[in-house]
Amino acid sequence: MYNFDFFNPTHIVFGKDRLNELDNLVPRDAKVLVLYGGGSVKKFGTLEKVINGLGNRQVIEFGGIEPNPQFTTLMKAVDIVKKENIDFLLAVGGGSVMDGTKFVALAAYYEGDNAAEILYSREKAAAINKAVPLGTVVTLPATGSEMNNGGVISYEHGKYGFGSKLVFPKFSVLDPTLTYTLPESQVANGVADTFVHVLEQYATFKAEGRFQDRTAEGILQTLIEIGRKTIDNPTDYDTRANLVWCATMALNGLIGAGVPQDWSTHMIGHELTAMFGIDHGKTLAIILPSIWNVMREQKKGKILQYAERVLGITEGDDDSRIDLAILRTREFFESLGIKTHLSEYGVTADKIDDIVNALDKHGMKALSETGAITLEVSRKILEGAM
Repeated sequence: MYNFDFFNPTHIVFGKDRLNELDNLVPRDAKVLVLYGGGSVKKFGTLEKVINGLGNRQVIEFGGIEPNPQFTTLMKAVDIVKKENIDFLLAVGGGSVMDGTKFVALAAYYEGDNAAEILYSREKAAAINKAVPLGTVVTLPATGSEMNNGGVISYEHGKYGFGSKLVFPKFSVLDPTLTYTLPESQVANGVADTFVHVLEQYATFKAEGRFQDRTAEGILQTLIEIGRKTIDNPTDYDTRANLVWCATMALNGLIGAGVPQDWSTHMIGHELTAMFGIDHGKTLAIILPSIWNVMREQKKGKILQYAERVLGITEGDDDSRIDLAILRTREFFESLGIKTHLSEYGVTADKIDDIVNALDKHGMKALSETGAITLEVSRKILEGAM
């Protein structure tokens, strides 16, 4: 196991009817900017409950954060923070709203000429020594952004990740009942996103992270058990509560501490979203099976471990067990209603050059836990995903 530091200061407030506790979670004298996405939080009454929970504080609203939050939109929120002297941010939504709010928190104190430098310069981001404190109210379980310090923002036709210890949420309210009204496709995307978050911290090579492995396997097994059930029975509290908690635990640093990680699926998937508008969760279900097939020798030990411990595959030679594990994983995604081939989204083989060129432009030339996924290997992965 590698050396590691583990730090996570986020206070989780989990369960039914917890929004009335916002009055005790947000500083009494705070001037609050509430950030959200489309109209669903208004339509289903969540925003009203949030505003009521904030009591007598001065509150300003900022809506319209996109599913892939745009830099230009977020900078409008930054202007409000500065103009109105906002001293607390509250994100109400899913990963995009939470990621966007984290960016606003950092950009409000950025002293350079262009806050986009936070996205493509780690040094610039690290130089920021103050951020607007923030909290979250989760309405879509998927990204784990409610309990980590990272985010992904869209800027000039690309998607960029950023992170800072300053943007861990002070608290996150996780009320599974707030997710009941989600469309089936969004729940499916959330299950797939969570599943792949776990696998990208697990399916690398063996590093004697036994606790991390067993915890990851438990999350994966839980998602397989409840994935379709929570889509078919959206108001079943227990299945939805388990999804919400799995999504949070999948990416709060716990299962990734001290072990190698491989975010190739996400990096390639981001290009598919930026280029073709395919939902993020769906891009992961498209790419991961092909990565495993192409990189089967490098990932052999962990895929076989996954096959046995998660899927119960114990018979046959190594290659046949790996083949079956890939097939069963693809079938799991498809059981959620997610198509797993690029061609099913109208992407044709002649577009592969464009995707590879985008990876090249964004510096994605040596992906995976070992840097073995070159641009040519990425090409093979994309060809296998057609």
